[in-house]
Amino acid sequence: MVSEKALDQWVVEAISAISLANDLEELKSARLAHAGDKSPIAQASRSLGTAPAEERARLGKMIGEARAAVTASLDSRKEALEILRDEKVLLEEIVDVTLTSARGHRGGLHPITLLKNEICDFFIAQGYGISEGPELEAEWLNFDALNIPADHPARTMQDTFFVEPLEAKLVLRTHTSPVQIRTMLEKQPPIYVICPGRTFRADELDATHTPVFAQVEGLVVDRGITMAHLKGTLDLFARKMFGEDSVTRLRPSFFPFTEPSAEVDVFFNGRWIEWGGCGMVNPKVLAACGIDSSEFSGFAFGMGLERTLIVRHGISDMRDIVEGDLRFSRAFGVGL
Repeated sequence: MVSEKALDQWVVEAISAISLANDLEELKSARLAHAGDKSPIAQASRSLGTAPAEERARLGKMIGEARAAVTASLDSRKEALEILRDEKVLLEEIVDVTLTSARGHRGGLHPITLLKNEICDFFIAQGYGISEGPELEAEWLNFDALNIPADHPARTMQDTFFVEPLEAKLVLRTHTSPVQIRTMLEKQPPIYVICPGRTFRADELDATHTPVFAQVEGLVVDRGITMAHLKGTLDLFARKMFGEDSVTRLRPSFFPFTEPSAEVDVFFNGRWIEWGGCGMVNPKVLAACGIDSSEFSGFAFGMGLERTLIVRHGISDMRDIVEGDLRFSRAFGVGL
């Protein structure tokens, strides 16, 4: 049976070992040796079961007091060693804030996004608003409201991404013109907006085509709008994109949603380059949106952002724009 003298001796040895611990790892070893499951105090606790009943209370009290003394010593030494550890960290792991930091590459805007922002800023300065819409669009807004008949080639599977189930009549928009329709349905003239955004067509990715591309379209609906207003707007837009010497010309064309319609060419770097399409908003389109064509008229135009970037910067391959090579993007000063 454990004696009071033996317990006192164990406590002295435990406190001595604890006080000699120089770090938290040594303190852990001392704790396991003197207060762990195989320590003398633990063995004394287990021996209580075999002690005479009349001695158990006295022995239990002695063992409890011994354990409390060792635990108090452990807690005190642990607190002191943690303070020493933290002070050592502060001294050894000090950061020299005067050293030049290692700068990693920051994110940057894609050249197409930069161009879109530049165009938006330009038209906002002219008093236009910015309208955006969903990329998954109703077939009626993408085609029917724009006077594109059901048998038009653009509505075939070869040109348009139809979304299943086909009965839902949803498509990935083939142009941003549905945003013009949404705008005319929601607002009363006068309307002056541009509609930037991504569009989708079933094309293979090659040097001159991509199935996902960006457009910016413009729409004006007001009293007394003529082709002269359209031509002046396009000339101003071209000078912003290609320089003060740039001019535009209009070639007769056909689009179901404009009448008359024209292709827009821009004179840049000594040659004429096809840039986009335009025309006066077809009265049928105005009527579909609830606008009285006898009182209001309008014009619309649309340009591809990739094509504008290609022409302005002499890019020879469309794939360079969409493949995400940082060597291409850095040339535009995007901070990469």
